[in-house]
Amino acid sequence: MFLWFRRLVILVLAGLLIFHHSLMLYEIYVQPGNSAHTLFDHVQSVCRFLITVSLLLVVFGVRRALWGMWFSIGGLVATQYWAHFGDLPVAFTEGRHALSYLKGFIFPTIITLAFHSPGRRGIS
Repeated sequence: MFLWFRRLVILVLAGLLIFHHSLMLYEIYVQPGNSAHTLFDHVQSVCRFLITVSLLLVVFGVRRALWGMWFSIGGLVATQYWAHFGDLPVAFTEGRHALSYLKGFIFPTIITLAFHSPGRRGIS
């Protein structure tokens, strides 16, 4: 029973993140009206793509994909700090506290804890 609950937690949280980052990539590159992209947009897009791929692998139980998830999400948070402290012309930094970007680590932490429960290896 606990195994199924862990799998459900991983599936739901990873699914939400996959949907969110895929939607962001769609809005940037496919949706009409978005033609001029900056270096910042491209760097964030690479991070979002890597997040999506690594989370798909996590859903399928690939243990090493957790490293990819953490690396890519850490990169995305780093780009948010780049925008915040680099005074880039992006709207999401307005009125935000610098610590607010750390909330991007909440879901990955829960996914990692669900993947590694005490006394068990992986999600098998």
